[in-house]
Amino acid sequence: MNIYKLQANKLSGLKEKPFKLEKEIQQIFEDNLSEVMHLQLVKSECSIKNRRIDTLAYDHQSKAFIIIEYKRNKNISVVDQGFTYLSLMLENKADFIVEYNETLQAGLKRTDVDWSQTRVIFVSTGFTENQKTATNFKDIAIELWEVKRYENNLISINQIKKSKAAESIKPITASNSKLETVAKEIKVYTEEDHLSNKSEEVIELYETFKEAILNLAADIETEPKKLYIAFKKNKNISDIVILKKGLKLFINLSIGKLEDPKGIMRDVSNTGHWGNGDYETIIKNTKDLEYLMSLIKQAI
Repeated sequence: MNIYKLQANKLSGLKEKPFKLEKEIQQIFEDNLSEVMHLQLVKSECSIKNRRIDTLAYDHQSKAFIIIEYKRNKNISVVDQGFTYLSLMLENKADFIVEYNETLQAGLKRTDVDWSQTRVIFVSTGFTENQKTATNFKDIAIELWEVKRYENNLISINQIKKSKAAESIKPITASNSKLETVAKEIKVYTEEDHLSNKSEEVIELYETFKEAILNLAADIETEPKKLYIAFKKNKNISDIVILKKGLKLFINLSIGKLEDPKGIMRDVSNTGHWGNGDYETIIKNTKDLEYLMSLIKQAI
């Protein structure tokens, strides 16, 4: 990706300033983990069973631990290393709970964590095509993030997305008992999981609202979670839970921040709910589609 500076209607390219040390990348991410990845930093340089973890983080949305590793060497097998870390966590759950509670002075219980949502993130200045291909499975709990530094203190951070045609990794893990054990316990959710056993009418309703939300702005993406499908543009703007006879729509704004003249959205700020934000409504048809898009746009 080329980055330019526009001055007097003329573009001039910005030179990349490579990181000299892996620790520089780690420091940037740990200092800005909430802003960049919407994660909570638990501990830097964490050791579990004599294995060092660069960054241990926690995802409050998924209620899961996240392991982050920083790489300047492109000649690593991220899949092998990723599964090693996933296995480490699943085999030593109590140790991760202790690290969280001792470091943050908290009272997290083992049952509070959704271990099926555990994942590993690799951060590097670049990944090889082999590494990208090796992680291009729709149900692999390994993410790749690229980071580059440019002059004028500019940083670009880009998550490498899986292709829409990505296949399942299960046929591959079936031949390796250790990998198969990890793959069985960890679940990466897809839209298909949420749409299975739903009527054609509900699927069509979801597709209509999905297309409308994606058209609100550039770079809005879907991210299926365990209980809902999130729509994100840097942060969650809206979530959809697919019901048997319709959709439940959430808008990620705190109570009092949404202008809703028709009063369609319900206040769920003091009610337990699956999606993000304090506003919820049930959708049975497309009658209020345009109006609802005007509400969602307020969260962008």
